[in-house]
Amino acid sequence: MEVGQRESRTRSTLSQINVTPFVDVMLVLLIIFMVTAPMMEKGLDVNLPEVENAPDLAATKEPLIVTVQKDGTIAVGGSRVNSAAKLTPVLRQILESRQEKEVFLEADRDVPYGRVVQAMAAIREAGVQKLGMVAQEPQR
Repeated sequence: MEVGQRESRTRSTLSQINVTPFVDVMLVLLIIFMVTAPMMEKGLDVNLPEVENAPDLAATKEPLIVTVQKDGTIAVGGSRVNSAAKLTPVLRQILESRQEKEVFLEADRDVPYGRVVQAMAAIREAGVQKLGMVAQEPQR
């Protein structure tokens, strides 16, 4: 009987698993992901003009945004387009798969007016039915 009792004692002590190292590794991974997640967002730096009583764009589903940056470069949804002339075919291709032909134009306040009008003309030529201008509320 003594031999059987010894075997059951050793089996019970072997069945306990130390989870402390596992928890330590998980906490380190959590911290790494929390620090690196904000860095994963890519965007274009645009200084938007300020407008009071601007409509809320949060209710729409994934709008197509055309951006005109300060240096005059044009981007569609984060992808750069070489010129306003090439903007029209790019938009036509993107809008083929969409039901609503809606585009938001986001132009830096320092972009010359003529450059913005060229982008608007290219957007209209692509068959866009609704064109919205993006602005931000004035900071007080």
